[in-house]
Amino acid sequence: MTLIWLGVLLVFGGVLQMAYQPIWRDRLSGGRRLRSGRSSDTIEPERPASGFGIKSNWPGLTLVALGAASLLAGAAI
Repeated sequence: MTLIWLGVLLVFGGVLQMAYQPIWRDRLSGGRRLRSGRSSDTIEPERPASGFGIKSNWPGLTLVALGAASLLAGAAI
C-alpha cells in the first residue's frame, strides 16, 4: 500500500511540476511591449505555448514515469 501512495504522490507532483513550470518562467502581464511600441493589455504571451516542451518539462515527466512504475509495481504485488 505504501508503494501505491508513493506512486500517487510522484504522479501528482509531476503533474504539478509540469503545470506550474510555464507560470514560474515569466509573468503573463505587465512590462511587455508590442512591436509597435505600445504595451499589451492582455495576458496572452508573446510566444504561444512557451514552456510546453519536453526539454523544459523533463523533471515532471520523470516524476510521472516513476510514479506510474510505482503504481504498476504496487498493483502487481
